[in-house]
Amino acid sequence: MRIGSTVTVSFRALRRNTMRSILTALGIIIGVAAVIAVFSIGNGAKSQVEAQIASLGQNVLLIFSGSFSQGGARSGAFGAGTLTPDDAEAIARELPNITGVSPEVRSGAQVLANGLNWSTQVLGEGADYLSIRLWPLSSGAMFTDQDTKSVGKVAVVGATIVKQLFPDDDPIGQTLRIRNQPFRIIGVLQAKGLSVQGSDQDDIVVIPYTSAMKRVTRQTMLRSINVQAATPDTIDDVQADITALLRQRHRTTEQTDDFTVRNQAEIAAAANATSQTLTLLLAIVACVSLVVGGIGIMNIMLVSVTERTREIGIRMAVGAHGSDVLLQFLIEAVILSSMGGIIGILIGIGASNQITKFMGWPVLVSASSVIGAFAFSAVVGVFFGYYPARKAAQLDPIDALRYE
Repeated sequence: MRIGSTVTVSFRALRRNTMRSILTALGIIIGVAAVIAVFSIGNGAKSQVEAQIASLGQNVLLIFSGSFSQGGARSGAFGAGTLTPDDAEAIARELPNITGVSPEVRSGAQVLANGLNWSTQVLGEGADYLSIRLWPLSSGAMFTDQDTKSVGKVAVVGATIVKQLFPDDDPIGQTLRIRNQPFRIIGVLQAKGLSVQGSDQDDIVVIPYTSAMKRVTRQTMLRSINVQAATPDTIDDVQADITALLRQRHRTTEQTDDFTVRNQAEIAAAANATSQTLTLLLAIVACVSLVVGGIGIMNIMLVSVTERTREIGIRMAVGAHGSDVLLQFLIEAVILSSMGGIIGILIGIGASNQITKFMGWPVLVSASSVIGAFAFSAVVGVFFGYYPARKAAQLDPIDALRYE
């Protein structure tokens, strides 16, 4: 029997029980749709994490204050103030292959200007901060090292601050009060929009870290230090040099470090670990659905073989071979799983788009997940359809003709 006529006969057999065929393929449809939706959400989350890490700048290392063990108590990053401005100055002064260093202090504060007020995030940074972050200015200029040394009352503001406090005015040269301390605005940052977590990156005021420590927060320790390596090839060496220098200055060892040094690759890996684990678990559940769908196909095909025993006997009596019968039932199983796979792909893509529309989650439908899901559904059809097809092919024509 030729392949074309076998496919035609298979479609005719499936159309005779349309509702049963649809219900049989339902497991495959749900499984494929779930696989595509899950991987789309996972890929979307990964792409956003990568975008956020890239927004830190190029060749950036972050030194966090914390990771200490004292008197049986242990803490992670930011658990204790352990970094000082002297640490940042030593890194910039003593280590090679470094193009920028920015000590960092963070604080929330109510700011006032132009008769208006706004609650925002105040960042105390060094003069290298914008070059490290690759964050351009839309107008004005960044404060200088001299402003930092003189504890200058100067500020660079984000686009949201301009919108909220200076809706109709040019903010450059105007005064912004932070906890009753007047700061002169000298620059406006270019708008960046929302971060991966949904926070407004433009809702920010950047001032010299010395001014933040002495005039705003009254802190004596740094929250973190941003360091930029000269090239991607020197990141690992710079990270090792920073660790060695801080251990020498803080008199710690690997077991008692009171700081944490991370490069962008490590930050990205840590950020992706949770989403990857969740994606894998959900993908396993979706694949189980595909296997259950395959078992459903095998069950229905076995029922079909029993119902069509007499038909099989007639085909064999008029010259059909066992291989022809095996091929016919195998094609029916593959058609069921493949059609289910196609419908599942369409539903999965549609569901991914709806997730973005109604829940705001980032999704990214990849060609590899679509191809993989469809191929898996076809393999399921072959695997679970082979046994019923083989059973049909091994029927004795005489017994099949006598079957009632």
